[in-house]
This record gives sequence, C-alpha cells and structure tokens, in this order.
Amino acid sequence: MFSPEIEKADRKTIREMQLERLKHIVAYAYERVPMYKERFDAIGLRPEHIKTLKDIEHIPYTTKDDLRDNYPFKLFAVPMKQIIRLHASSGTTGKPVVCGYTRKDLDNWSTCIARILTMAGATDEDIFHVAFGYGLFTGGFGLHYGIEKLGATVVPVSSGNTERQIMLLKDFGATALIATPSYAMYLAETAKKMGVLQDLKLRLVCMGAEASTAEMHRSLQEIFGAFPTENYGLTEVGGPGVSGECREKAGMHINEDMFYPEIANIEAGKTLPEGERGELLITTLTKEGMPVLRYRTKDITSLTYEPCKCGRTTARMARVVGRTDDMLIIRGVNVFPSQIESVLMAMPELGKTYEIIVDRVNYMDTIEVRVEVGDTGLLTDYSKLEELVARIKHKLRVVVQLDVKVKLVEPFSIRRAEGKVKRVTDLRKK
Repeated sequence: MFSPEIEKADRKTIREMQLERLKHIVAYAYERVPMYKERFDAIGLRPEHIKTLKDIEHIPYTTKDDLRDNYPFKLFAVPMKQIIRLHASSGTTGKPVVCGYTRKDLDNWSTCIARILTMAGATDEDIFHVAFGYGLFTGGFGLHYGIEKLGATVVPVSSGNTERQIMLLKDFGATALIATPSYAMYLAETAKKMGVLQDLKLRLVCMGAEASTAEMHRSLQEIFGAFPTENYGLTEVGGPGVSGECREKAGMHINEDMFYPEIANIEAGKTLPEGERGELLITTLTKEGMPVLRYRTKDITSLTYEPCKCGRTTARMARVVGRTDDMLIIRGVNVFPSQIESVLMAMPELGKTYEIIVDRVNYMDTIEVRVEVGDTGLLTDYSKLEELVARIKHKLRVVVQLDVKVKLVEPFSIRRAEGKVKRVTDLRKK
C-alpha cells in the first residue's frame, strides 16, 4: 500500500477525519467562493450548522451548469497567483469546465494516483506507457505525476499514431499501459494484427476516462495477457484519482481522506443507504484551488463500506453502470450502452468494437447495433451469419427488454477513437 495509515484505517478514524475536513472545506468555500455563500445565505444555511457528516445533506447540489456559468475562474478560492496549473474538459456541449490547482492540490493529486496504481499492482520498477492525451485533459498529466510520485518510469507518449505506440511499447519494454478502455482494446487489436503481441512485456493495463464492463476487462486480459484495472475521476473534482480497483477487482477504493462520496436519488432529494444504486455525489475535502461541494457526477453506482480482502478499509464504489445523461429511453424502456457492451464482449465470435444507432422512423424509436465480427469468414457463410445474428438479438432482448436490430460488419470497419470513444449516435436529436 502507498498510504497504509489511510488505506487501512478503521471506519471511526476515517469518519472523524472526514468530518473535520468537511467542516473546514464548507467554511472555506463559504468564505472564499461567492456562489457558495449566495447558495447558503439563500436557504439560511451557515457553515457552523454542519456538525455531523449527515448534515452535508442540507447543502445544495453543485452541477456542471454551475461550473460552466462561473467560467472561467469564478469558483476559484485563491488568488490566481496561487494557481499553478489549469485543466479543462473538452467543452463539447458548451463552455469547458475549468479546474485550478495550487501546489498542495497537485501534491495531493499525485498521492491519489500513486495509491490507485499501487492498488493495481504497480511498483517503482514498472515502466508506464501513457497513451492519454497531454494537454487540458486531466488524464495525461494526472497519471504522469502520480507515476513519478510512485517512483516508476513514465513514457509520456500521449495519444495518436497507433503503430508508433506499438513500436514504443515493444522497444521500451513497457510493463504497464495507461489508456482509455476503447483505445487499449484498439492497441491490442493492432499489436495482434502486426504480429508483435508476443514481444510485449505488459503486465498491467490501467484504464480510465470511460466506463468499462467486466466483459471488456476479460477480453483485454485474454488478448494482452495483462491484468486490467479501472480508475475513476472527473475534471470537476480534480481529475483521475478519486478511486481505483485493487487486485481483488471488487469495486474501486475511494481516496476517502480527499473525497467524501454519497449516493443520491436526485428526484426524491434524498441520500441512499449502502448498497443501493443511485447517482454519485462527490465533495472535495482538501481542494484549495477550487473546492466543490456535493457535485452531481451523473454517474450511476453504489457504495460499500465492508473491508476488502486486499486489506484496505476504504469505501468502494461499484463499476459505473451508466450515466443519467447517457441513458437511452427507447419506446419507454431505459437502456444503458453498458448493458449492450456486456452482451457483445461476452461473445467470442465478435470483435471488440461496436456502435449504437438510435433513430425515429414513422414516429417509432428504433435501435440498431453495428458490431465487427472476429473472423471475416463469417460474413460469407450466410447460415452461420444468420444464426449468430439471431443469438445476439436474443441475448440483447433478454438484457435490455427490447428487440434490437443487429448488423455485423467487417473487422476494423468501424472508426476507432484515440481519446474518449463515442459509442452512441442518436439521430432523434436531429
């Protein structure tokens, strides 16, 4: 463990630490961030009213719109001269979300990353190939500095030029890969196509920036022969490092000394108990540059506080099953892309790349899945092709409770993404 005094602390110690830090960060945000002062004053809430962890439920949610409305620096709690790094989201749906970091924030961030890499099984002897983009995106630099804090070697390749990435993986002897799940799969497919899989020394694949399924992890492990883990974070609360999987793969351990998690039913306006699934809320407990209270992540998950077999006692969040804003409503049925992925990845005849097309025809919603086959020979054997399509449609019908049109296509015919993958095209919006 990188920080055993935190990662193995008993629940009482963790709760006491969180309460102390929560009281501080609430008062800090109230005094230094005008938006929070206005929100508190509007409902008659004062920092001194936060006396227990449960009292956090009196604090209004913070949303992505709040962060965009205060673009670029209105949520910063310190003068600009104390901000030594800026990161931002891509801003594809509006103004980008900006996050500012003090020197202490960067040090804490690096510690969080070093912890989750250690959970995955990394040591200071590993060579990390970082295929995240470097720039305003938090992933590249976030993982980079955490790897250095761990004491391992960083190869800051960034994204793009896949064949060159394969060459460097091989020539530099990388033992760990940092990438999105979709790009890790693309690298695996390309290395296999180039005939160099056996020359790679990868033993770890540490993934983030996208949700992934257990089936995707199994597929990656089969191809790469490397142990896959997932980590979680988002720009709004500082980037990756909120949580990560250990070798037990029984949920992602949350860095609870830095982040306070809640699961909420937003419609009902209430916090849910351990084990129940709902939307994850995150409060930053140590952020100096930009404290965030009860941020609505829109990610759907659950929490458990049971000690893990790995020896860690920190809370664990289950793998994210979807987002409230990527849930598709098809003819009144709620469908998450992760449900479809779990079916496709479990079928060995299929490739690992797919896309989902949603449309409206004659006032009726339609959904089509296009997925690559693993063997082009299937495309010329009509009877086998028809039988495979029928099996896929049946499995999807069982999981999503809808009839889904399935189209099988040639390997490498669906465009790959080198950053975050876009699986769904919803033509209804046009």
